[in-house]
Amino acid sequence: MQLHLVTLGLKKRRIVSTRIGFIGAGQMASALASGFSAADANVTPEAISFYDPSEESQQRFCDRVSGANALESAESVIAASDIVFLAVKPQIMPLVLPEIAAWIDDQVLVVSIAAGVSLATMADALGSTRLIRVMPNTPCLVGTSAAVYSPAAGASEEDCMRLGQLLNSTGLAFQLAESYLDAVTGLSGSGPAYVYNIIEGLSDGGVAMGLPREIATKLAAQTVKGAAEMVLETGLHPGALKDQVTSPGGTTIAGLRAMEDRGVSGAMMAAVEAATKRSRELG
Repeated sequence: MQLHLVTLGLKKRRIVSTRIGFIGAGQMASALASGFSAADANVTPEAISFYDPSEESQQRFCDRVSGANALESAESVIAASDIVFLAVKPQIMPLVLPEIAAWIDDQVLVVSIAAGVSLATMADALGSTRLIRVMPNTPCLVGTSAAVYSPAAGASEEDCMRLGQLLNSTGLAFQLAESYLDAVTGLSGSGPAYVYNIIEGLSDGGVAMGLPREIATKLAAQTVKGAAEMVLETGLHPGALKDQVTSPGGTTIAGLRAMEDRGVSGAMMAAVEAATKRSRELG
């Protein structure tokens, strides 16, 4: 698909619908943009702009969000947006923040999805406190995101409400204090990768027991999806739901015992802890 490369007047601000810009057009940025435009969130693809020096990232973004505008600079994105998402890697933020500081004013809400980079760090670099940190995850692409957002003092109640609406349009979103964000990063931010690992393991087990790979993978994925929906819809503790399918001396308890023998629960806890610590290190 051909890129829409647009040069916009930098001082012109005309609000038709919520105009969203992305500085950085990687996997998470394109997933969010696609989710926002596909949901009922008052965001059209034409109201989405982005900047990324990588042509590959630009092309992937436009492939996912047909009609989005690839702009020529971060400055252009800021001028064209009501909400700007900083979607660059945490290691790149110290370079990006000073570069964009001169173009940030109170007319734009700045939202960062960079793990570990604090609101205080951004406020010091940008000279603005109209900031919100978000930890989303990639299932926003299919409307099943789990996200948490934390506002700085300069973000208004309306800012938080609008961002909450955007994030909830692609799944579930919660507002929490910034002190929780590293743990959120370790759990839901990195969590999809853990679940993919579990799905792959379940599929491998099915193949080992004679199932065709395609069927085994679909059964595994659907089982994880269904179990997750049971937790969300019933509100029951996962342990209670587990007990409902665990008959004395049956197949499920045999499988659960094998999992406990290999420390699956402990491995999941360790994964969240390790990712949380890494998020703190990045900050």
